[in-house]
Amino acid sequence: MNSPARICSMAFLLVTSALVLTACQSTPLEQAVDIDPAQGSDSNLESLNKVVENNPTSPEVYNVRGTAFGRAGRNREALADFTRAIELNPRFYQAFANRALIHRSLGDPAQAIIDYSKALKINPQYDVAYIGRGNVYRFAGKPTQALRDYERAIRLGTTNPRAYHSRGLILQSNNKHDQAIEDFTNAISLSPTADEPYNARGFSYLVKGDLENALTDVNRALLIDDKNAEAWANQGLIYERRGSKKKAFQAFSRAFNLDSKYSPAKEGMNRTRGG
Repeated sequence: MNSPARICSMAFLLVTSALVLTACQSTPLEQAVDIDPAQGSDSNLESLNKVVENNPTSPEVYNVRGTAFGRAGRNREALADFTRAIELNPRFYQAFANRALIHRSLGDPAQAIIDYSKALKINPQYDVAYIGRGNVYRFAGKPTQALRDYERAIRLGTTNPRAYHSRGLILQSNNKHDQAIEDFTNAISLSPTADEPYNARGFSYLVKGDLENALTDVNRALLIDDKNAEAWANQGLIYERRGSKKKAFQAFSRAFNLDSKYSPAKEGMNRTRGG
C-alpha cells in the first residue's frame, strides 16, 4: 500500500565513507508515516542532510528529506523542503501532495486542498491526491466532495485501501450498510493487517443485526490493535445486544480506560453497570 505517483522513500548506504543515493520502492507519505517511523530517525536525517548538501539543486532529494521530516513530526521543516522541491521543479506533483498533507497536519485544510488540486492539475491520474483531498473534505464535513474524490481514485484503479475504507465510512454514515460492507471488504483485501476496516465492517454488521459477523470483525480488529477504544465500545454494543451485560460492561470499561472522552464508552458503562 507503485507508480510514478508514489513518493520515493529512498535508502542510503555508506560505502567507503561516501554517501550513495540508491533506488527504492516508493510509497505515499501518509502511508510511510504509518509504516516506518524509523525513517524519521536522527541518524537517517543526518544522512539526508549530507545528501542535500551534495545535491542542492535536486528537487527529489528535498522531497525525500521532507518525507523524513514528516515522519519525524517536524512539520515546519518538512514544509520548507517540499516548498523548495516545488521551487526547483514546479511540476513536481508528488511534492505538492506531500506539502498538502503537511498543511493538513498543521491545521490548514484550505491550503491542503489548494496543493492537492495543484497536484491533480499537473497529473489528473494521481490517485494519492484524490484520496488525500477526499480526506480533507471528509474531516471538513463535506462528504459529497469527499465521496467524489474517493470514487475518482477508485475508478483510476487505486490499490490504496484508504479510498475504499473512507468511501465506506461515508456510505455507512448514510445508512448504506451493504455498500459500506463491500467497501470495507475491499479495504481489508488490500490491507489485511489494518484494524480500522474490520472494526468499521463489524459496526455495519451490528446495525444490520448480524451479531455473529459483527463480533468476529470487531474481535479481529482488537487482535490487530487492542488499544482501539472504538472497537472495544463496539464489542460492548454487540454483547449488550446479545444480553451479556457483564461482558458488555467490561468492554465499555476497556474503551473508557483507553479514551475517557469517548462518550459511547461512558454511556455504555452507565447502561450495563451491575449487569
